[in-house]
Amino acid sequence: MEKKIHESWNEQDTYRFGEQLAQSAAAGSLYCLEGDLGVGKTVFTQGFAHGLGIEEPVTSPTFTIVQEYETGRIPLYHFDVYRLADPEELEEIGYEEYFFGEGVCLIEWPSRIEELIPEDAVRITIEKELSKGFDYRKITVTGGRVDHE
Repeated sequence: MEKKIHESWNEQDTYRFGEQLAQSAAAGSLYCLEGDLGVGKTVFTQGFAHGLGIEEPVTSPTFTIVQEYETGRIPLYHFDVYRLADPEELEEIGYEEYFFGEGVCLIEWPSRIEELIPEDAVRITIEKELSKGFDYRKITVTGGRVDHE
């Protein structure tokens, strides 16, 4: 499995890296985004959305489970499954149409629904490393195409 580590020194780096990854995203792609609260998942997602050509404001769908953005070159379906009690709750909203449809899915907290995640999903982990500074983030990408600089 391919692996790429990107070092981000501030929010702009994290945003730009999300933007770069989105430029090669294809319909039917699934990106799993892990990281502690406050680590920059929303900033990454905002950059990712911009990389798809989405200009509208992007916010975390914590209370709605999924936010749909249809204005880019391909639709973006942004999931936050942190509050799900059971993966079966995703079946109620027809997750398969999102996961295997014509858009790109970006899923925050995918470990909560691991049994539903396809094997070919791209995994992105954002971690703080305080020894390198308060704003430093290590972003690890595995699976899919990770040949971005």
